[in-house]
Amino acid sequence: MAKATDGDTAPVPQRLLAAATRLFAEQGYDRTSVQEIVEAAGVTKGALYHYFGSKEDLLQEVYARVLRLQQERLDAFADADAPVEQRLRDAAADVVVTTIENLDDASIFFRSMHHLSPEKNKQVRVERRRYHERFRALVEEGQRSGVFCTATPADLIVDYHFGSVHHLSTWYRPDGPLSQQEVADHLADLLLRALRP
Repeated sequence: MAKATDGDTAPVPQRLLAAATRLFAEQGYDRTSVQEIVEAAGVTKGALYHYFGSKEDLLQEVYARVLRLQQERLDAFADADAPVEQRLRDAAADVVVTTIENLDDASIFFRSMHHLSPEKNKQVRVERRRYHERFRALVEEGQRSGVFCTATPADLIVDYHFGSVHHLSTWYRPDGPLSQQEVADHLADLLLRALRP
C-alpha cells in the first residue's frame, strides 16, 4: 500500500478525507477510484466502508466539513458583542479566508456536486441555505437599525458576496500578489461599501 496522505498516525477518517480530497482535486471525482483512495490513505476498503458508506459519502463530507467550520465561525461572529457592522465584516472576511484555506474542497465540490444523489444534494443545500440565512440576518439587522442602506435587498447583497467567494477557486493562487487575508479584507470592504447609507 502507498504511504498514507496525512501519515500513519492520523485517524483513519482524516487520512481517507485527505487522500480523497487530493485525488479528487488532481484527477476529478469521476476519474478517482475507491482503490486509489484507500491506497493513498494506507488503509483497506473495509476501513473506508466502515467510516464512509461510499465514494459519494466522501464527496459529501469534503464539502460538509468546510461548511460546518464556516457555520460555527459565522455563529460565533453573529453572536458576538460587537456592532453589527463589525460582526458582518468579520463574517464576510472569514468566509473568504476559510474558503481559500480549503480551496481544493471548494473547487471539488462545485465541479462535482452533480455526482451527489438527489437526497445528498438536498442535504447539502439545506446546510448552505442555513449559512446564507444566518449571514443575511446580519445584513437585515443592520438595515433595520439604519446602519446599512435598504436600497438593495439583503438577498441580493448576500448573493453578491457569495458569488465572489464561490469563484475564488477559479482564480486565487497562494503564490499570487495578494495574501488570503488581503483578498478577504478587500472583499469584506466591498461588501460594506455596498451597504453604506
